[in-house]
Amino acid sequence: MKRISTPRRTASLASQLVDSLRSHIEAGGWPVGTRIPSEQALMEELGVGRSTLREAIGALVHLGMLECRIGDGTYVRASSELQAVMVRRAGSADRDSVLELRTILEEYASGAAALRRSEEQLRGLRELLADADAACAGQDATAATSVDALFHRAVVRASGNDLLVEVYDHLGTALTASPGGLPWDAAGAEAHAELHRRLVDAIEARDADGARDAAAAIVRLTRDHEAGATRER
Repeated sequence: MKRISTPRRTASLASQLVDSLRSHIEAGGWPVGTRIPSEQALMEELGVGRSTLREAIGALVHLGMLECRIGDGTYVRASSELQAVMVRRAGSADRDSVLELRTILEEYASGAAALRRSEEQLRGLRELLADADAACAGQDATAATSVDALFHRAVVRASGNDLLVEVYDHLGTALTASPGGLPWDAAGAEAHAELHRRLVDAIEARDADGARDAAAAIVRLTRDHEAGATRER
């Protein structure tokens, strides 16, 4: 008996475009937090029609990698589908659970960083401390939040544990951002900065216990600060 021929399947143009845009994002072509080019610019660059582009963008929004902001444009929300899932899950959890997870990850990472860091990584941490001080001195809350996130990622990278780095990077700002960008008063900001200095000093001294203690203290201070701000509302 003659076999039925299997139909040949070819991906639609929109599906191919989804794969292309996803690869571009994963490769860092559009970093997380950046606004992607306008619809018209992408149509001209990619040689596709409006409906095809909108279908592809819509698919990436559904996956959680892009976010459309009415009147502002479309922004990169996550660098991969896995990151999108993890950020969404962390975003739906209560804040205490997020901070508890942050404590677990950063305590271990800080202790490991104290034992494994390179001189170049140590210099990088010192430079980020200086950047944080400059942002606070200039009362630039946005810059301070950004530098703080970079600092904690740098500590995790200094741990030398690639899997931990990947998990931490996938969780992204869900771990380090404070809801609503809550402001710190002068005393709180100084205590926050002092704990970061203590953490780097411990990493430099290869004091794993001291580094873990400092990392845990940073998260406790953040939790106490957020709890106090919530009570004042």
